Amino acid sequence: MAAKKIRVILYGLGPIGAACARVLALRPETYVFVGAVDLDPNKVGKDVGEVIGLPEKIGVKISDKPGRVLARDAELTLHATGSYLTQVKPQLAQIIKAGKNIVSTCEELSNPWVQNPRDADELNKLAKQYRVTVVGTGINPGYAMDTLPVALTAVCQTVTRVRVKRVVDASKRRRQLQQKIGAGMTVEAFNAAAAKREIRHVGLAESVGLVARGLGWQLDEIIETIEPIVATRRIVTDHVTVKPHFVTGVRQFGRGLYAGNDKVILELEMAVDAPEAYDEAWIEGTPNLHSLVKGIHGDISTAAVVGNAARRVVEAKPGLLTMVDLPVVSAR
Repeated sequence: MAAKKIRVILYGLGPIGAACARVLALRPETYVFVGAVDLDPNKVGKDVGEVIGLPEKIGVKISDKPGRVLARDAELTLHATGSYLTQVKPQLAQIIKAGKNIVSTCEELSNPWVQNPRDADELNKLAKQYRVTVVGTGINPGYAMDTLPVALTAVCQTVTRVRVKRVVDASKRRRQLQQKIGAGMTVEAFNAAAAKREIRHVGLAESVGLVARGLGWQLDEIIETIEPIVATRRIVTDHVTVKPHFVTGVRQFGRGLYAGNDKVILELEMAVDAPEAYDEAWIEGTPNLHSLVKGIHGDISTAAVVGNAARRVVEAKPGLLTMVDLPVVSAR
């Protein structure tokens, strides 16, 4: 007897939402789309297949009326509308009250107790009340700098410190990402924007907290710092030209402290002149570990993690969970 398909509502069909939807569309034996929501007037009324780049239409049209779509019978909502929890919380609450499980790309939802504990507690209580599961994930935060290093510690008898470095070559990435890291700006303009938190990778503090959560550590403090990476030569991408001495990207550090000592150290470099992309982790403990991973792609891998986590979210216990609370996520 064939397993019942998971009925999915798509909520947000920008570049990342569409990419995540395509992953689920490649698994018609497991997932079926029953509704879609997007407020872009250029997408409303169009077939989902057309908007997300499938070879043919699927018979599901995009609506700008969330309430009507969420009234449909479905087990899961794939949510991809924003990075900040306070902005998307009303959407999440509406989805929860409609009785739908949620897998979301919202970065701050990956571990919302770090910066939004009150909102996190409210959503957790609401999810338990309506017996649904809510998880925020992606490649970073959600996997590369948190779930993956936590998984590596399975072979350690003791762990005293976790250090991770992620280098992202942004030269072939979306225009929005290159703008988000300040490529092409002056150092002065970058520093001013960074001070207003207009330029930064969202989710580094959440990743620090996820590592600690996965290892059962209670941190005293999480500290973030940010600085520009400055070009030493002229760099040209499809979206920006960077002159020497102008900003080519961002370097961020996240530190988790306990009793004055660094327990978690995360370093993220995203630049349009990165010589090579890689993810490196050092686990200090018994034994010490060193891991080097090459080939993780931001957009492709974000869609993969969301798509591969979807079934686990539907099967998980009710409440607001994180990736380190789920069973091991794999490509199936």
